[in-house]
Formats: sequence, structure tokens, C-alpha cells
Amino acid sequence: MKKLDTQSTDFQAGLKALLAFETAQNLETERIVADICADVQKRGDAALIEYTNKFDQTNAKSIDDLILTQADLKSAFERIPNDVRTALQTAARRVESYHQRQKMESWSYTDEDGTLLGQQITPLDRVGIYVPGGKAAYPSSVIMNAMPAHVAGVKEIIMTVPTPKGERNDIVLAAAYVAGVTKVFTVGGAQAVAALAYGTETIPQVDKITGPGNAFVAAAKRRVFGVVGIDMVAGPSEILVIADGTTPADWVAMDLFSQAEHDEIAQAILIGTSQAYLNEVEAAMNRLIETMPRRDIIEASLGNRGAMILAKDLDEACGIANYISPEHLELSVENPQEWAKKIRHAGAIFMGCYTGESLGDYCAGPNHVLPTSRTARFSSPLGTYDFQKRSSLIQVSEHGAQKLGETASVLAHGESLTAHARAAEFRMK
Repeated sequence: MKKLDTQSTDFQAGLKALLAFETAQNLETERIVADICADVQKRGDAALIEYTNKFDQTNAKSIDDLILTQADLKSAFERIPNDVRTALQTAARRVESYHQRQKMESWSYTDEDGTLLGQQITPLDRVGIYVPGGKAAYPSSVIMNAMPAHVAGVKEIIMTVPTPKGERNDIVLAAAYVAGVTKVFTVGGAQAVAALAYGTETIPQVDKITGPGNAFVAAAKRRVFGVVGIDMVAGPSEILVIADGTTPADWVAMDLFSQAEHDEIAQAILIGTSQAYLNEVEAAMNRLIETMPRRDIIEASLGNRGAMILAKDLDEACGIANYISPEHLELSVENPQEWAKKIRHAGAIFMGCYTGESLGDYCAGPNHVLPTSRTARFSSPLGTYDFQKRSSLIQVSEHGAQKLGETASVLAHGESLTAHARAAEFRMK
């Protein structure tokens, strides 16, 4: 891991280099995705079957071979072990409870002219959630994407998940059952995103697509944005730990590993206020790495983008955190709620030594779909509000039309929009 010291003259340059990530779009990937999206838009189910057989090495004869019903999801739920079933239900219950508190309600008021103004909140009609199914299966991703949509009141939740070589993951399908997914299509990649965005003979067009995926999925989501809504185009996973030395070094080491094991371009950073403690964590990492099944990935991630930063105090550490704007921020310090007040930019803040980031990934309650690559400066976690939309309400009274009409008329004439002005004037006495 890289070593940085805030007292060094080249610290800022070193920090910028650490956070730099090549976000330029791969032109070849973009070309392939553009072709796939256009083909699915043109040929619908036929293209979807063709790409699924090609990329997932399946042998689907018709679109019916790619459809899973509620009965299929229920069967998967009944097949999984009892402890897994209980864990899924516990996680779903906690995520649902948290997201219920995010639900927006309609409101209105009447001003002094008798004009009613307000906002009407309605759920999206139909959403699509993309769930990865390649290198790994993520039932937690199903719950985190589907449950807030369910809470928001979305009537149809369509899930797509690739099944390489036809292998279906029962835990992923069971999670879909628990989270209230309406229907599942076993398709993945850019072709799944295109099918959700444009609709086919069988897959209905959705209003919004959420969920993580590989570079082809991310490129497809970028391409269809505007035709449908998307949650975000997420970058590599990130964790930043601020530690004052009161948390056992092994705990912090494993928390850093927990993000580094995602892939070779994930980022894990530790900011400490004591060099002795940073050394202790480093020693713990060197010892614990021997026990990690994904050791090669962890070592590549930490070597590529990991770092230990020595700060003079926690105030400075929080300032650095606000600049980094991490996806996950652990405040592994005493009095974490007080220090949290100094944090302005982070996807999720984990407070105290017992709040490991992995608890948030699975079952704490808040959503684990979080802004990455410093986008926490201006964006938020996925939530119930992402599956609701707002319509403005305006009902002008006869009295209000006189006063508002005069104002509108003056402004409309100022913009040389005569019809606008006349439309307001017609309603004036």
C-alpha cells in the first residue's frame, strides 16, 4: 500500500494521484454496446435469445426458456437452507423498515389569494433491476434494489440476471421472492439493459433501471439514459477508514480487505493519527492476508489503489475524507457521532468500532447502492425516493388569476411571447 503523510510537501499531489481513476469510456466497448442495443431495439426477443446463447453459453430455444415465474422463485426459496432463508428474511425486513421512513408524501397549501399549490407524489409504474450473475452472485443486491421500489409502491419489478451455462443461483432467486420481484428474465449484459429500456415482445419497457454490472452493463445504462431513468453509473467499490487507534488492528485490517476483495481496482484507504497504529494495522494485514481465499485480488487492489495516510489529528482526517468523498466511510473512533457532524461528503457513514462496513452491505437497513468516485459530493444512496416522482399542483382561484395574470402578462410581453400574455389576460377582469 502507498504511504502518505499530510505533513509532506507533496501530499496533495500524492492524494490526487491516488484518487485518479481512468473514467474515459472504452470506445470499443461503446461500439459493441451500441450495436447490441440497436439490435435488441430492432429485433426484440430474437436478438435477446441470440445474445444470451452466445455470451452465457446457454441453449435457449425460445423466450420462454428465459422466463422465471413467481412459482419458480418460491421453489428456490423453499430449496435453500433454513439459516439462509432466515438471513434473507431478516435482511429484507430491516431494509424495508429503513426505507419506509424515506417515503415521500403529497402536500399542498392555499396562499392568500386562494390559490392551491402543492406537490403530488406517485410511484413509478414499472422498474427493472439488474443483478450480476457472472463471477459472483449477489442476493443482497436484489434486496437493496427491489425493496425500496416495493416500499415506494411500484407495481411491477422486473429483474434480469445472467445465468452463465444455464446455472441459476437459488439464493438470488429466493431473494427476489422475499423482496417482491414480479418476474425474472435470465438474461444479462447490455442486451438485458436494452430489453428493459426499449421493451421487446415479451419483456415490458420499464421506467427506470437500477443495479450494478460490468463495463458493458454500465455503458448500456449510459446509452439508454433519457429513454429510461437510471440510478447511477457506479465505479469501483471504495472504503475509507478513519481510525484513532482505539479499534483492534485486526478489525480495521479486515474491513480494508472487505472492499479490496471485490476486484483489482477497488480502493481501500486508512487514515490514522498515529504512525505506530498504522504500523500495527499493516502488520495485521500481512498476517491475515494468508487466510484470505481471494488473496490475489486483495493484494492487487491494495497495491494498485490502496493507501495509508498519516494525519496530524482527526480534524484534518475529516477534512481529507470530505475531499475524497468515499462510498463507504468508517469512523472507527471514540465519540463517532460528534465526528460525523464534520463529514459532508460520504455515501454511508459507519460510526464506531462495532459498525463494520459489511453489516451495511447486507442487513443493517440503509441501502448499499452508493455513489462512488467522489460523486458523493452531489449524489445520494439509492432509496425509496428514487422510485417515486413529484408532480407540481397548481389551482389558481378567480381572485388569484387577477394578480398572477398581471405579473405573467408583464413578463410574457418582456419575452415577446404574446400568446402567453394573452392567455393570462383573458382570465383577468
